[in-house]
Amino acid sequence: MPELPEVEVVVQHLNAHILGATIETLTIHRSDIVRIGHDLIPWFPQAKVTQIQRLGKCVVMTCQRSGQNRYILSELGMTGLWFYQASLAASPQHIHCQITLSGKKIKELHYWNPRRFGRLWLFEQSELDAFMQRRFGPDALTINQKEFCQLIQATRGQLKSFLLNQHRLAGIGNIYANEILFRAKIHPDAKGHHLRQISCQRLHQAMHDALREAIAAGGSSIRDFRRPDGSQGHFQKAHQVYQKDGKPCRHGCQTLIKRLQKERSSFFCPFCQKKY
Repeated sequence: MPELPEVEVVVQHLNAHILGATIETLTIHRSDIVRIGHDLIPWFPQAKVTQIQRLGKCVVMTCQRSGQNRYILSELGMTGLWFYQASLAASPQHIHCQITLSGKKIKELHYWNPRRFGRLWLFEQSELDAFMQRRFGPDALTINQKEFCQLIQATRGQLKSFLLNQHRLAGIGNIYANEILFRAKIHPDAKGHHLRQISCQRLHQAMHDALREAIAAGGSSIRDFRRPDGSQGHFQKAHQVYQKDGKPCRHGCQTLIKRLQKERSSFFCPFCQKKY
């Protein structure tokens, strides 16, 4: 479930508590959790964590040793999280990586991912650059309005599918796609190239507002999401449309929210959210 706001919250937490720490050990409990870079595992002990950033819905730790950088990229997928203590994980048997640290109050990091839709990638610089170019479009939180509107108006498919496509726009998943489209009053099945400029601009503003508000609220803890210290986010309390089918529209029209049952359910107001 972790989407851009939840991953950003994790990154902020890790920056506050482990940035500058030294990795003492990196232990992989399940070999298939590492997609690329098994041969780099022995390099990480005694490396210092010098940067932690978000790329789309991934957490990237920059580690430095002897003037060289290597990277630990974690895809959180649907259920992936980082915890400071193994006891914080709902099912400790699904902790697939453990990192012990020195130099900071936090002494351990545990990568928990019961459904394993996410993986770990251990990269050198050139490999990380190639991965970024191959996997991520512009970031949903930082893309400017002009570039966003150009992408939307060049999209001939359904708008919600565009928002979910990490190659086109990085960071958004099903929860926030629903919330953003509802705020912008645009139907999930609307075609991007049919939207007027003013609608594209409204969508861009709705996207940035929803993402920033969610980050400020600590993300959405609907199922598994927790911050590394085990605490929950609170933005689920502010959801206006996600999983609200059968409830009155929050825009005030009193139409009941409907659910479109597809591969990923869409929640929308038939009256307020137009296709064009």
